[in-house]
Amino acid sequence: MSDIAIHVDRLSKHYRLGAGPRGRGDFRDAIAASLRRWRSEDDGETERAARDLWALRDVSFEVRKGEVVGIIGHNGAGKSTLLKILSRITDPSDGEVWFEGRMGSLLEVGTGFHPELTGRENVFLSGAILGMTRGEIASKFDEIVEFSEIGRFVDTPVKRYSSGMFVRLGFAVAAHLEPEVLIVDEVLAVGDAGFQRKCMAKMRQVSDAGRTILFVSHNMGSIQALCDRAIVLKHGRLVAEGSPTEAAALYLQSTSDEGGTTLAERTDRRGRGTTRATQMAAHSEGHESTPGLLFYGETALIHCDVTTLVPDLTCSFTVLNELTQRVCRFSSRVMAAEDRLAAGGRRFTCEIPELSLVPGRYHVNLSLLSGRELEDSVESACTFEVQAGLLGGRPLAREQTGVVIAPRHRWTLPEVRH
Repeated sequence: MSDIAIHVDRLSKHYRLGAGPRGRGDFRDAIAASLRRWRSEDDGETERAARDLWALRDVSFEVRKGEVVGIIGHNGAGKSTLLKILSRITDPSDGEVWFEGRMGSLLEVGTGFHPELTGRENVFLSGAILGMTRGEIASKFDEIVEFSEIGRFVDTPVKRYSSGMFVRLGFAVAAHLEPEVLIVDEVLAVGDAGFQRKCMAKMRQVSDAGRTILFVSHNMGSIQALCDRAIVLKHGRLVAEGSPTEAAALYLQSTSDEGGTTLAERTDRRGRGTTRATQMAAHSEGHESTPGLLFYGETALIHCDVTTLVPDLTCSFTVLNELTQRVCRFSSRVMAAEDRLAAGGRRFTCEIPELSLVPGRYHVNLSLLSGRELEDSVESACTFEVQAGLLGGRPLAREQTGVVIAPRHRWTLPEVRH
C-alpha cells in the first residue's frame, strides 16, 4: 500500500484575461465583433488587451499520509487556485492530481454551503457529498454544533449567518466529518483569536489521528507550530519546499526581494483601485535620509503617499515580525484630539513616540479603505530594521529572546540596609 496521500504532477492553470467570451459564433456575435473592431483605434487593439495569466505553472509535489504541509506565498502566488483544484472546485488547464480518501476543505467563507438551507441541513448535505451515511453524520452532529458555537442558530438559513459563524460551522464540518485529507485556507483569520486557537488544537488532533492536512497561512508562527513541511509558491510556481523554518526564511527573503520593485509598480495587491499607494517608508524622526532604519526609544514615522484622495479614505498599517506574526496595528479611522490634518497633500503619516519594538526586522502591511470598500492592500509594503537605543533613559535588558516589545516602565525596589 502506498503511503502517498496527495500526488500533484505538472499542475498548471491558465486564464485568458481581456479576451472576453467567444459567444456562439452566430450573426449577432459577428455584428458585435465588427462593432468592437470599429471602436478600436486599430484592428489589433482587442487582441493586445487580452493577456495570458498562468495562476499555476508546472507545480509538482507529493504529500504523505498523516503529514501536515503548509503552503505559503504572497497574494497572487497561486495558493487559492491550487486548493480549488485539489478540492475539485475548478479544473486544471494541464497536469494531474491524485489523492486517496475523502477530502474536506475550508476555503472562502461559505464555500460548499447552500445559502437557502439551514446550518443543520448544510451539515447533512456536506456529509452526504463526502459519501457518509445519515447515521454517520448524525453521530457527529452534536459535536459539530458544540464546536462551531452556533447553538440556537443551527436551524437558521446560513444566508443570515455572519462571516464568523460561516467560518466556525465550515471548519467544524470539515474537521469533524473525518476526511482523510483536510484542506484549510487562510479563511481562519476571519475568526476570533479564541476560535483560531481551538482550530489549531483540532488540526493537531486530526493530524495525530493519522490524517493529512494542507494548511495555507501568512502566519509563519502557525506554519512552524503545526506543519511538518512547507512549500513556497511564487507567481504560480513552486520555488521551494522543505522544513517550515527553511520555507519561512525563503518566503521572508522573497518579501525583502520586492524592495527592487517600487510600491507603485507592485502587482501583488488587492482592492478596487480607485486610489492606490505609490510610496511608503518608515524612519526615525530626524533620520529621513536613512529610511528603513529605526531606533528603539526614538519617535518613529511611517509615511504613505496615495494617487488621489477619495471620500472617507482611511489608512491602516499592520506591523509584523520576522515570523509574520502581527505585532500591532495603526488605523487613521480611529481619531484622537492630538491628530491633525495637513492641507494640500496626499500623504498619510503615523507618528509613534518612543518606539518600544525590540531590535529586529519588521514588515508593514498596508490597507486603504474608502468607507467599507477596500481600495488597496499590499503585503510587506515596506520593511524596517529596529536597532538598540534608550527608552526613557533606560537601555534594553540584555535578554530579549522571544519578546517583541519592551515598553517604558518604572521599578520600585525594596531598600536594602547594610
